[in-house]
Amino acid sequence: MSVQLVTAKIADVELKEDKPSDGAPLVSAAMAEPDNNSAAPPLSQAIKGLPASAMKRSEPAQRPREVGEGAGSPEGAVSEAPRTVKKIQFADQKREFNKRPTKIGRRSLSRSISQSSTDSYSSDSSDDETSPRDKQQKNSKGSSDFCVKNIKQAEFGRREIEIAEQEMPALMALRKRAQGEKPLAGAKIVGCTHITAQTAVLIETLGALGAQCRWAACNIYSTLNEVAAALAESGVPVFSWKGESEDDFWWCIDRCVNVEGWQPNMILDDGGDLTHWIYKKYPNMFKKIKGIVEESVTGVHRLYQLSKAGKLCVPAMNVNDSVTKQKFDNLYCCRESILDGLKRTTDMMFGGKQVVVCGYGEVGKGCCAALKAMGSIVYVTEIDPICALQACMDGFRLVKLNEVIRQVDIVITCTGNKNVVTREHLDRMKNGCIVCNMGHSNTEIDVASLRTPELTWERVRSQVDHVIWPDGKRIVLLAEGRLLNLSCSTVPTFVLSITATTQALALIELYNAPEGRYKQDVYLLPKKMDEYVASLHLPTFDAHLTELSDEQAKYLGLNKNGPFKPNYYRY
Repeated sequence: MSVQLVTAKIADVELKEDKPSDGAPLVSAAMAEPDNNSAAPPLSQAIKGLPASAMKRSEPAQRPREVGEGAGSPEGAVSEAPRTVKKIQFADQKREFNKRPTKIGRRSLSRSISQSSTDSYSSDSSDDETSPRDKQQKNSKGSSDFCVKNIKQAEFGRREIEIAEQEMPALMALRKRAQGEKPLAGAKIVGCTHITAQTAVLIETLGALGAQCRWAACNIYSTLNEVAAALAESGVPVFSWKGESEDDFWWCIDRCVNVEGWQPNMILDDGGDLTHWIYKKYPNMFKKIKGIVEESVTGVHRLYQLSKAGKLCVPAMNVNDSVTKQKFDNLYCCRESILDGLKRTTDMMFGGKQVVVCGYGEVGKGCCAALKAMGSIVYVTEIDPICALQACMDGFRLVKLNEVIRQVDIVITCTGNKNVVTREHLDRMKNGCIVCNMGHSNTEIDVASLRTPELTWERVRSQVDHVIWPDGKRIVLLAEGRLLNLSCSTVPTFVLSITATTQALALIELYNAPEGRYKQDVYLLPKKMDEYVASLHLPTFDAHLTELSDEQAKYLGLNKNGPFKPNYYRY
């Protein structure tokens, strides 16, 4: 089935179900001229005949990051003391805190002494030390093709997914209208993303559109155990739990890919680890893979590197640089979630705090805006003079990190680079400085340099560590340098609906594209598709688009239904 037919059938989607009153086929209704209040113009008209070369993207300038997830550290556990006891001894527990693993093991994280509100809700309050890899679990259908923390948590995860569905209108509309046509029938999608309630809605939507899915997590701390259990209970082979070791991380990816009688033909990746693993371990699989959809800076850099070296053997869609990802997910999502992550982990007040934000891309812009609004004094570091000028004109002081490292209370990285905060910086920080990362992986902060005998690590609560110097100075390291918002808090569901819808349409486009439309290169989504995704979310705000008159459209040289901006336009 061509993507033109599929998108034409779903192009007139609105939040409520509507059918042509005269009984005309859905495709005919979708191709009709929209009225003034129409929020979703036909997508197929823009995509049809669009040359693939128009969608190609030049290689971005940022440097790639290393993506390797490390193992977590054991946490002590203390039960509440009886009220009749007058004195509580903490010596044993303190010694337990200071124990750090000498090597990476398979054992998952235990419960912390101060259980954070970000931990997955569990119906089983027992302190389960057993690695999920050592458990024999089955869902209600008798299947054991999954590996999660506790399948008994599925009921709680299902409730979270149902809440997320209410805030993801476009994805639910896509599911409702397109599932009859099954545009992904025959697709075998292997995915590696954060496993949250929002991505669960995406996974189940792909299933409703006809795809078979197998899933792993792209981050060892971001998985919601109850959501993973709900997916496993519904029949999705999912291999993930919160607090995986590095060995667990790669084992889960391998279990998704290496299965007898099943071979993927589409990849949905976040960070490039899945794509990297298949290239490294199972390169012959790419003979049957139709395309890759990638949503992160790190993963996109890896794809461009492969393309430049002539080693990219399938078409790839760069979702990260689509307008709907950059301008909504990266900006608005981080603007809200940075405060949530810091507040949940440290209980701090932001007013008057001195903060340095490393990087003023869309993520950095969101973080700076939120912290400035809360009364923080915000400094910015930046290598790009254009972004630097934007920071200055937005009212932020542009500095080098060395100039302010001794005085700031919080250091936040969001650059897409590695070793932005080095051991030298860490040594010079003030006592109590909070260090965290809003980028994709844990390479922006040189956490490895802190794993030395002279420094003491002390677990405070889940995802919060004190790193103590010999003179007593300590810094507060969040999520061991990994992604703060998805490791320590939550993210706005509505914003993720925009990104998830873009990913779903990119998969439909690549899977149904006729042979020859896309070559072995990296492509951006068509501008029309970005506009379509945005239009699907407007009814939530009771928003009404203005329609161009024929005279106005002719004057501007535009189609009345879009696209309304050229590919080179920067929003």
